[in-house]
Amino acid sequence: MVVEKIKKWLMFFCGILTAIIIANWISNNIVNIIGISGWSRFLLSFILYAFLFFTILYALERIFKVNFFGLNKDGPFYR
Repeated sequence: MVVEKIKKWLMFFCGILTAIIIANWISNNIVNIIGISGWSRFLLSFILYAFLFFTILYALERIFKVNFFGLNKDGPFYR
């Protein structure tokens, strides 16, 4: 039982960290390729980052059957 809880928490934090790193890398590369600067760069980067972050989390949820948002009783915050 304890090992299963630890495994869920590890998967939770690894998934969040993975989504952060990948979303940040992709959004920065896209903004650099486009070549904009100033406040519009910040705004576009933020919107891309948020979209990519939640898209990656959703994909990881579907692939690894881990619930990151805790919307059902199988999430890491239950039990």
